Amino acid sequence: MLIRALLTVWLWVLLLWLGLMSLAWNLIAFLLYPLLPRPRGTVVGRAGIAWGYRIYWACARASGLMRIDTRALDALHRLPGGLIIAANHPSMVDALLIVARLPRSVCIMKAALMRNVFLGAGARLARYICNDSPRKMVRHAVKSLQEGGQLVLFPEGTRTEGGRLNPFRPGITLIAEKAGVPIQTVFIETDNQVPYLGKGWPIWRLPREPIVFRLRLGERFAPDGDHHAALAALEDYFRKELGQ
Repeated sequence: MLIRALLTVWLWVLLLWLGLMSLAWNLIAFLLYPLLPRPRGTVVGRAGIAWGYRIYWACARASGLMRIDTRALDALHRLPGGLIIAANHPSMVDALLIVARLPRSVCIMKAALMRNVFLGAGARLARYICNDSPRKMVRHAVKSLQEGGQLVLFPEGTRTEGGRLNPFRPGITLIAEKAGVPIQTVFIETDNQVPYLGKGWPIWRLPREPIVFRLRLGERFAPDGDHHAALAALEDYFRKELGQ
């Protein structure tokens, strides 16, 4: 009981530190946004987020509470040009795991999160994309990819529920075709039967430790003008790889 109580306290310390790091970076980003030209601000903003999360995950691993292996993503960091990274979505921390390893990555965020005190200023400096308008979202995503960004997308649209993939939402294959970039598949795996911070998991609930996340690369799909067929093929591939 004592060990579990100490682990619970340490988990809360890690979460508190993540919140303080995010708050501090967003204050810095708020000050930098009007000072830096757009290209420079984008590079600084994305790299700052990536390195902040990388330091956080290193500390989480060092604590013994988590086992995280995201080294497979290093091969993508060295690739020139734009790339869409399509991943399954078992947990709330999936985007943080991917972004930490890829300093050129850009995310699509809900409009409410773009105004969040912990995320908003940093997201604006990094030129993350707001999903308030589908047409505007596609246009901004294509522009970011053509500028060499690496767009992180979860085709399910929301976290996986009950261990089964949600039906894929349209858009990812359209963006790939318009930008002329491939889709690199990434699989997020965990040893836990119910992933930590999965759908319906309260943030204060301590999981069975250690928390395990492994990321591996899958196939890379070339852009295809037949968006519906391409989306169906992508979803079918994910289901086969995840044993569904």
